[in-house]
Amino acid sequence: MSERILVVDDEVAIAEVLSMKLEQEGYRPVAATSAAEALAQLQQQTFDLVLSDVNMPGMDGITLLREIKQIDPHLLVILLTAISTSDYVIRALKAGAYDYITKPFRFQEVLVSIERALTHTRVVRENERYHKHLEELVDDRTEQIKVLFINTINSLVLALEAKDNYTEGHSRRVTYFAVLIAQQLGLAEEEIRQLELAAMLHDIGKIGISEHVLLKPGPLSREEYQHIAQHPVIGARILAPIDMLYPTLGPIRHHHERFDGRGHPDGLTGENIPLGARILMVADTYDAMTTTRPYRSARTHEEAIEELQHCSGTQFDPRIVEAFLKVWQVEPVPASPRRN
Repeated sequence: MSERILVVDDEVAIAEVLSMKLEQEGYRPVAATSAAEALAQLQQQTFDLVLSDVNMPGMDGITLLREIKQIDPHLLVILLTAISTSDYVIRALKAGAYDYITKPFRFQEVLVSIERALTHTRVVRENERYHKHLEELVDDRTEQIKVLFINTINSLVLALEAKDNYTEGHSRRVTYFAVLIAQQLGLAEEEIRQLELAAMLHDIGKIGISEHVLLKPGPLSREEYQHIAQHPVIGARILAPIDMLYPTLGPIRHHHERFDGRGHPDGLTGENIPLGARILMVADTYDAMTTTRPYRSARTHEEAIEELQHCSGTQFDPRIVEAFLKVWQVEPVPASPRRN
């Protein structure tokens, strides 16, 4: 497709001759006999190049050039004028002119400048298309990596659930409750996204726990409790090599820390515990209390809420408990993903 060139000259004969010769060369010229008419044309259609006289009544060519650059900074402009002083040439180039041709000129000279300018424009546009294509490829690849990443996380969770049938759906439910709390607290979208990942993987360290201890139907001995209490540390260690999961390591390692400092593994207190971990503590405990385990029956929702309130300020961050209670006040029975 031939390029469209806007020819601007207040001398009608020159504008017509230039347009005719350009058309013979295969271009699509549009003539304008004033800067105002040229600006009107630029508002109505797109051009690949502007060829403009400088000395025109009203708005001169350099002022027109500045106006054109406001409309389209990438549109190249070649100026034609009888003024050839160095100061005037410098002024034109500083205003953004691609080239400056003095009158009288030979058409071949103008044609060479036009072809050079259009070649420059083609290269720039091709580079833009190339970079856009690269960005699209990167976006597609990024989306594929995200899908693979999420599938890998789901596989890790399924691997854990295959080891302990009693935890089937636990991570999914904890994620659901944690997100409700985070939304109630007004956390940012990215913070909620990272919390979702942490919640899905918060118990992944149980893969490293002995099945004898994990599936024991009765109370744990002190040694067994200490063994299973290491699962947050094991989980954080398992996930540490994955850069994309770095923001989840704190919540995963510390989701069994107590607000009063009597938790594990590091005995953190209060707001020294990562916010995500404090949220997970409440969501995890609620689901654990309301789910049947090998060593006890599930508590009712009312009993679990009463326990959260009773331990607010000791085991749990009071602000997190309050947010969780507000969730139930807004929607007494949230649509839990519970399947059992």
